[in-house]
Amino acid sequence: MNPIQEYARRLEARRSASARLDRIHKTIGNWRLALFVAAGTLAWLSIVRAALSPWWLALPAIVFFVLVVIHERVLQARRRLDRAATFYDRGIARLENRWAGTGEKGECYIDDQHPYARDLDLFGHGSLFELICTARTRAGEDALARWLRLPAGAAEARARQSAVAELTPRIDLREELALLGDDLRSGLEPDALAAWGAAPTVVFPGWTRIVATPLAFLTVLALFLWLVLGFTSVWFQITLLLEAAFWLRLRIPTMQVVSAVERPGRDLALLSQVLSRLEGEPFASPRLLSLRAELETAGFPPSRRIAQLGRLVVLLDAQRNQLFAPIAFLLLWSTQFAIAIENWRRISGPAVGRWLAAVGEFEALCALSGYGYEHPADPFPELVEQGICFEGEGLGHPLLPVDLCVRNDVRLGGEQRVLLVSGSNMSGKSTLLRTVGTNAVLAFAGAPVRAAGLRLSPLSVGASIRIVDSLQAGSSRFYAEITRLRQLVDMTKGAFPLLFLLDELLHGTNSHDRRIGAEAVVRGLVDRGAVGLFTTHDLALAEIAEALGPRAANVHFQDHLEDGKIVFDYVMRPGIVRKSNALELMRSVGLEV
Repeated sequence: MNPIQEYARRLEARRSASARLDRIHKTIGNWRLALFVAAGTLAWLSIVRAALSPWWLALPAIVFFVLVVIHERVLQARRRLDRAATFYDRGIARLENRWAGTGEKGECYIDDQHPYARDLDLFGHGSLFELICTARTRAGEDALARWLRLPAGAAEARARQSAVAELTPRIDLREELALLGDDLRSGLEPDALAAWGAAPTVVFPGWTRIVATPLAFLTVLALFLWLVLGFTSVWFQITLLLEAAFWLRLRIPTMQVVSAVERPGRDLALLSQVLSRLEGEPFASPRLLSLRAELETAGFPPSRRIAQLGRLVVLLDAQRNQLFAPIAFLLLWSTQFAIAIENWRRISGPAVGRWLAAVGEFEALCALSGYGYEHPADPFPELVEQGICFEGEGLGHPLLPVDLCVRNDVRLGGEQRVLLVSGSNMSGKSTLLRTVGTNAVLAFAGAPVRAAGLRLSPLSVGASIRIVDSLQAGSSRFYAEITRLRQLVDMTKGAFPLLFLLDELLHGTNSHDRRIGAEAVVRGLVDRGAVGLFTTHDLALAEIAEALGPRAANVHFQDHLEDGKIVFDYVMRPGIVRKSNALELMRSVGLEV
């Protein structure tokens, strides 16, 4: 069964189950109404007419309580089924290319200084991140974004591949992760929580834990003796003064704990549930087993420890209730829970960063496995350690619908280091660059690629495709482009050889300077061990391939007129393009040329 059929089958099953529970929900509602009428009748008979014992009112009360409990469980189950239906509905939307604008766009990760993120549409509306990301926590989103922005080495990418391959068929696991918590993604800030866990401990004197609870108990007891049994109020006044002194003595450390935990302590329920799912899932791949090992601690598992912290924070917040505030003061509520929270942090705080990292990586792997399941024809690339190579067979762009994606072969490495891509406007040159770059990003992230096959060595990726001027920075497009080119040159000094992708190289200057500058830039990159592609519709630049000798080759895209319209086939061919469509395009929009 292919992915869309399996999703459709599960979607129908979840909707049918939800509809059945909806009928039960309405039936219980009717029974509750009938029970309310019956209770009113019994009350009239027992109180007004004295025909029945008042004890008969206990029966509808008990039944009503049971119905309330059952009703709430039915509603919870229906909400889960509705979220499951939404999960599969979104999966079908992705498979039918209706997903753009419906997922998490990752706009917070957009960085104009990054060497390829904006050029390859990694983040934003209709981006690769939006297509892939199914993470429920910010830690998972951060991990996936980091993998897309920072290419991994061959060993690391292969380890991720193994984990993704193991997780790919586990649809039930991905569904359960989607159902954890509420409908919204967690607002938990992993960096803030990890920093809070690792911060120096707030010191409370050792006697405070021994004194706090008995003092609160004595104060409540004295109040009870005074108000209920008529004892003197002196004892209550004494204990109240002692509480005030105790609170003043610990006011500063208490406020430090309460203010510090307020931000990282929220939205912990979802994190606890994801941890619990990770702790209980059987794994075989080394990467998943190592993630499990990161969670191993003496005593309670991390999911229960995080849940315990969440409960402490919720109870601490109860003092904000105006009705409960006076009682909270008598119980030394804030001080006692501050001591408990700080004790939790002293024991478990140093491990919080490790737990968050494990959760983030687990969610990122699950996101890639979901992408792999939905694209069963996309293989894992072969990552090689020796030499410099990028050998793609049948490469296509992952953001294009499969049935509309025209595929091409791209081979770089060995003697051939550069492909000079010429062609007319709209013929597919820029899309080819993005196809090469996006598949490289997927490969190094550990994901399947849109190709019949891809073999590549560890590479850093750099692109100059979507370079624009900046009014705020006071820079022209040409200056922004040469600044990016300087950045790419610097990247050749990094740990991995550079894969460069240059679109319409230096087209912001005159043809004479462009010809000289473009050859110098490309030659300099190749001399520094880089490989890549650059495009142009200026046929004079096609001569650069001849100047570089066997290290470069010309390829091109072409078009033709058909019934008065320009038709593109997006197929890459060897050699230099021999015609331009600029005049035809101008005439097609009504310009007289």
